[in-house]
Amino acid sequence: MKYFVATILTKGKKEQIGMYAENRKHASELTKLKYPGIILKISEEEEPLEKQFERFKTNLLSNVKKRKIKPDALIASIRQLAVMTNAGISIYDSLNEIAKSTQDKNLKLVFNKLAEDINSGYSLSKSMKNFQFELGNLTIAMVQLGEKTGNLDDSLYSLANMLEEIRANYIKFKKAMAYPRNVMIAMAIAFTILISYVVPQFKVIFEELHAQLPLPTLILLELENIFNNYGLYVLAALIIGLIIFKYLINNYEDIRYNWHKLLLKTYLIKDIIIYATLSRFTLVFSELVRAGIPIAEALDTSISMLENLPLKKKLASVRISVEKGTSLHEGLEETQLFENMIIQMISAGEDSGTLDSMVSKVAEYYKMKFDAIIDGLNEAIEPVMLLILAAMVLLLALGIFLPMWDLGNAVQGRG
Repeated sequence: MKYFVATILTKGKKEQIGMYAENRKHASELTKLKYPGIILKISEEEEPLEKQFERFKTNLLSNVKKRKIKPDALIASIRQLAVMTNAGISIYDSLNEIAKSTQDKNLKLVFNKLAEDINSGYSLSKSMKNFQFELGNLTIAMVQLGEKTGNLDDSLYSLANMLEEIRANYIKFKKAMAYPRNVMIAMAIAFTILISYVVPQFKVIFEELHAQLPLPTLILLELENIFNNYGLYVLAALIIGLIIFKYLINNYEDIRYNWHKLLLKTYLIKDIIIYATLSRFTLVFSELVRAGIPIAEALDTSISMLENLPLKKKLASVRISVEKGTSLHEGLEETQLFENMIIQMISAGEDSGTLDSMVSKVAEYYKMKFDAIIDGLNEAIEPVMLLILAAMVLLLALGIFLPMWDLGNAVQGRG
C-alpha cells in the first residue's frame, strides 16, 4: 500500500486527507466512497513518521485480535440475503434486516456500513471491497459475478454452498488434529513436570557424588536450570517472537512467500495445503465457468482467493498462458500441479464443449483426495508422535539412570 493525500473541497473549505491505497485510481475511489465533496487533487507523498508508527502499532495489535466475522454467522447471513433478494426485497432493506437480527457484532457493523453505502448509490461489491478481510475474496468475487450476470440471488446461493463446503473441510481438519494436539500437549506438560520437580531431586544426589556425568544427564540438568530459573522469560520470549513472526508474515510478502514455500516442503502439511488449495481453486472455477464467465476472468477470480503464494504464482501463470492463446489444459499442465488424468479430463471438456461439467468433476476428485488425507491424518501423525515420545523417555531414562548405574558399578568394584 502507498500513502496518498487527497485535497477535497467541502462546504467551501479545502481539506487534506491522508490514506493508504494501491494506486491513484484506488485512492480516488476511496475518497469518493468515504468523503463528501469535490476532489481537487490526489498526490502520492512520503508517509509521515507518526503515520508509520500508527500503522506499525495497528498491524502489530491486529495480529493479536482481528475483527473476523464468525464463519457460521457469515454463511447464515449470505443465505438469508439470497432468500430475501430472491423474494424481491431490496438489497438495502435486506442488509438492514440482517444487521438487526444478527448476534455477531462484527457482522452487524459491516452490514450496517454496507447498507449506508448502498443508500449512497454504490454497488454491493464495490462497498464490500472495504471489508475484504472480514468478508473474504470469495464473497466479493461471487457478488461481482451476480451483479455482472444479473442473477445475484443465484450467486449468493452458490456462495453460501461454497462457504459451507470450505467450512466443513476446516472443521474436519480441526477434528482430525484434536487427538494428536491433545496428546502432544499432555506429553509437553508431563515432560515439564518431570524436568521441574523430579530432576531437581536427582540433581542433589549427583552434586553430592561429584561424579563425571554423561551427556544425557548434563542435558537434563541444563533444561532443569532453564525451566526453573528462566521459564517465564522463555515463555515471554516465545509469545513476543510469535507476535513478531505473525506481523512479518502478514506485512512482508517475500517473508510470507518463503514461509509458504517451507510449508510445501514439510512432511504431511504439504499434501494438506496442496489438495486443499486445488480443491478450493477448482470448486470456485467450476462455478464461475458454469455461470458463463470467460475462462481468463474465471481464473483470475479463482486464483485471487488462494492463500499459499507459491501455488498462487504457479496458477497465475495459467491465466497468462490462456490470455496468450494457449489452451487451458496446456496451461495447467505447465504448472506440474495436476495429474495426467486431470489434464486429459480438462482437454476432453474443452474439445467437447463440456468444460464446466469436467471442471466440476475435477473439483469432486480433489475434494475426495483432501477428505482421504484428513481421514488418514491420525495414522500419518502417529509415527511422529511415537518418535517424539520415545526421544523424551530415552532422554529421561538415560539422564537419570546412567549415573546410577555408574555409581552401582563403582560400589560393586570397591566391594
